[in-house]
Amino acid sequence: MKDTRVRQLAEVLVNYSTKVKKGDVVLISATGMESIPLVKELYALCLEKGAKYVEYEFNVPDINRYFYNNASEDQLSYFPEHKLDLMKKADVYIGLSAADNSMVMAKADQKKMIAWSKLTRPIVDWRVKNTRWVITRYPTHGAAQEAKMSLDEYEDYLFAACCIDWHAESLKQDKLKRLVDAADRVRIKASDTDLSFSIKGLPGIKCDGRYNIPDGEVYTAPVKNSVEGHITYNCPTVYQGKEFNDIRLEFSKGQIVKATCRGMDKELNGVLDTDEGARYVGEFAIGVNPNIRVPMRNILFDEKIFGSIHFTPGQCYDECDNGNRSAVHWDMVKILTGDGELWFDDQLIQKDGRFVHPDLLELNPGD
Repeated sequence: MKDTRVRQLAEVLVNYSTKVKKGDVVLISATGMESIPLVKELYALCLEKGAKYVEYEFNVPDINRYFYNNASEDQLSYFPEHKLDLMKKADVYIGLSAADNSMVMAKADQKKMIAWSKLTRPIVDWRVKNTRWVITRYPTHGAAQEAKMSLDEYEDYLFAACCIDWHAESLKQDKLKRLVDAADRVRIKASDTDLSFSIKGLPGIKCDGRYNIPDGEVYTAPVKNSVEGHITYNCPTVYQGKEFNDIRLEFSKGQIVKATCRGMDKELNGVLDTDEGARYVGEFAIGVNPNIRVPMRNILFDEKIFGSIHFTPGQCYDECDNGNRSAVHWDMVKILTGDGELWFDDQLIQKDGRFVHPDLLELNPGD
């Protein structure tokens, strides 16, 4: 029996996020073969909406890992022009991942992964700047295990986070965006965290289901050289196939001057040394998805945890350009529930993971 929620998710992606219409060229890019049920629903729905062509592709992480470990310098330097050509023809891009093993890249050659990321960055840049794009996840046993859930529990959690009324959530985010737009100084205080920076002149951007599903955050960026203090992240994060826990960053004049991580200092600093911009921050965001409350070891969900912030080393977004450029964009999450305070200028915005500012109370989920 089909799970009707798969069709609901496809409708969110096609009808709301990317607004597929007659005459569109659509590229559906899936990682993991377990995503086939969603790919089928997306393909059918795009045709129903009148797309003139729908391309679909599957990536297999185990094969990609073979490339990173075995590619020669010539192979690693070959730019896949045909992929850029296809992206340039696409009006809509829908990316989905059905990862069954988040550690598949744990032993892959990190230097080659970084080199390939730099080489193929123009494809990602074109997609972000020139298509109506969205990315999502599809539930698998492996992802459920990562989240410490049964598959049934994980499916319930994923679909609840994705298949919500995004129009209503967008309206709720408006007031938070206005406060972000008006703020100068931000301060975050919590366990082993005291961080301050300016966001003056940088806009608040609503994330209301247009680019990520699940979504639910309002982000901006710090003035590049303004970050001072330290932060310790309390969510696990998987980056380039490796899990990092208890990352602690110290900042001076915007730059990460010291970075530590339980048992992974070398790997952490290896990523932060990718380029100059990797030691500066390109994004500051506040998570507001009412149905995401605990870490799942999946950044697309964890960065939206209600009562969390993420403070992201690396590349900024064009919509909120603080001038930082990097091949890295690493969303690291701090949950403020329990002992956190978020201040805009001299006003307390959120305490212990719940909004206390009178204009934002409707964002708080019912418990």
